[in-house]
Amino acid sequence: MEKRPFFNLDLRTPIVYQKDSAQGHEDTEAGEIEERLLCFELNPTQSRSIEPVKEQFLGNLVFFGTKSLNPPSELGVSLPTGHYLFVQSRGNAPMEKDEWLDMAIELQKDGLWERNKPGNLLYVRFLHEDGMIVTQIFRPVEKIDVV
Repeated sequence: MEKRPFFNLDLRTPIVYQKDSAQGHEDTEAGEIEERLLCFELNPTQSRSIEPVKEQFLGNLVFFGTKSLNPPSELGVSLPTGHYLFVQSRGNAPMEKDEWLDMAIELQKDGLWERNKPGNLLYVRFLHEDGMIVTQIFRPVEKIDVV
C-alpha cells in the first residue's frame, strides 16, 4: 500500500449531509460516486491498538449521508466540528472498502505513534474534486495543546 501523509485537522464548520436509509454503501462502484459520508463505530479494543486486527476493526455503520442541492431536512447528519486525524487519496475510481480500511488502519498507527488519542468513530467521505474521486478518512482525536 502506498504511504500517504496524515494531518491533524481542525474542522471549524460541520459538513452536513442528508441522511440516507439505504443499505450496502460501504462498497462503491466506479461511475456511481456522489459526495457521501459514512460513519462507523469502531471496536473499542481495536480502535486504540497499534496493530489492530483488520477483520475486527469496524463496528456498526452509524449513518450514511449524501450531499443534496437542497438544504438537509431534520434528518441531516454531519461530520461535526472538531479535531481529526485526516488522510486522503485521489484516483480515477472510488476506493474499495478493503482499500480505505487499510488506509484507516495506517492512519491509526501513525496517529498513535505521534501520541494522539483517537476516538471510537471513523468517518469515510467520498467526493469529486478536480476531475478525480477523493476518498477521505477522518478520525476524531482529543486536542493536545502544545506549549
